[in-house]
Amino acid sequence: MVVHKIFSVNGSSLYKQNKKAYNSFIKYLIKEDKKTENKDKRNIARKKIINYVLNHPVMSKAELAKELNLSMPTVLANVNDLLEKRLLEEVGEYASTGGRKAKSIGINKSYCHAMGLLITANHIEIVLVNLGDEIVKKDRIRLKFTAELSYCTEVAQKVETFLADEPAKETLLGIGIAIPGIIDQKERIVLKSHALGIENYSLRFLEQAVGMPVYFENDANAAMLAEKKQKYPNAIYLSLNHTLGGAFCIDGKLYRGQNQKAGEFGHMILVPGGKKCYCGKSGCADAYCAASVLTEDNRQSLDAFMENLESGDKKVLQIWNEYLDHLAVLISNLRMAYDMDIILGGDVGGVLSDYMIPLGEKVMAYNGFEHDVSYLKNCSYRKEASAVGAAKYFFAEHMMEI
Repeated sequence: MVVHKIFSVNGSSLYKQNKKAYNSFIKYLIKEDKKTENKDKRNIARKKIINYVLNHPVMSKAELAKELNLSMPTVLANVNDLLEKRLLEEVGEYASTGGRKAKSIGINKSYCHAMGLLITANHIEIVLVNLGDEIVKKDRIRLKFTAELSYCTEVAQKVETFLADEPAKETLLGIGIAIPGIIDQKERIVLKSHALGIENYSLRFLEQAVGMPVYFENDANAAMLAEKKQKYPNAIYLSLNHTLGGAFCIDGKLYRGQNQKAGEFGHMILVPGGKKCYCGKSGCADAYCAASVLTEDNRQSLDAFMENLESGDKKVLQIWNEYLDHLAVLISNLRMAYDMDIILGGDVGGVLSDYMIPLGEKVMAYNGFEHDVSYLKNCSYRKEASAVGAAKYFFAEHMMEI
């Protein structure tokens, strides 16, 4: 026994020499252990409360106690402390049921802010997000990517200009940067990016140039992070942009794979021996389901394509139906493999909300094991998902410290 060894002096037991001292020390150890245990319980309760209020705009103290299975004294102590810290605020009153009206509480959205930045081959997209996941400010700037150091300096200047005279910068936690490529977050390296044409590209200078805490993330992973984890703890995110990306969460956490390549759904073979993909293979899902299929590799805008579709253009309608057919096959395969919700995001995901019935019918034709497609979900953000998701990283990290 450890305690017995502690009290062993030159082979003779202190217990035999001084029972009073021994018993006092045992009581001290038990008391300290209980303090640690109580502190751990308080921390767990606080994290539960913070996580709940981040995912529910308005609630009551009674609701918190019921939903989180916490005692009312525990809820009151934590909520009062969070109100004092201004993380929570009273936002109104519930209807009276005969006694005093219960106060409704909610997250103080202006408590802190974070920036998100998406880098693409020809643009950067910047957003400022509050704690309520609302976009306070956004801008899309044409800026061609280059591997030169001058590009990092120019990005930093655009960020500085974006924040000029912005009151929210006083509560800014950092900037999340989303990049289309495979990222080694620990080493701050883009291992490979077809979209940007780089390999083993160091992000250190960009981090230094920006001059604030930075978080780097793959663009599809970041888009997944933009969705609420409590709503979609287990889900696949299909990022239907110019190229097809993907990500998925298990128990609310991104699954990255052994080599940071999980979610590369765009390079699953959809049509053996089919169209050539930019990766060099033939028949990849990207060659059939990316937005570039509809925009003729950016020779026209997606908005223009959708306008022609709505006007009844027969050629465009045929392209659209073929696109939905291939997308339905991909969706059915992913559902069979993962058995979880599938969120349709990216540029095309943003316009699919008006076409869920024809898409659902095509998916059902390939899946004889289910009777509906309620697992298909529309994304929360159409254009800004990756930038918002990268920004939200800082909220999760900061909340752990409160």
